[in-house]
Amino acid sequence: MNAQTTPIDDDMPTEIDFSAAKRGQFYRAGAQLNLPVYLDQKVQATLAALASAKGVDFSALINDLLKKDIELIEMAR
Repeated sequence: MNAQTTPIDDDMPTEIDFSAAKRGQFYRAGAQLNLPVYLDQKVQATLAALASAKGVDFSALINDLLKKDIELIEMAR
């Protein structure tokens, strides 16, 4: 190790053997990642009640609201 490198974290146990590992085994080109979105509790409760009252899926309601907001942002540009 030279003076500019830092020691590797010791969080990984030494008994784990990666010698037979395959790089990129689970990589899928074009795979879509759906990120979780966390809403404030009060916002989520209000929107859940609105979705229930309208008889629509919670995710569908949120997507519709966000699409409308995006349209408004685009119009304001």
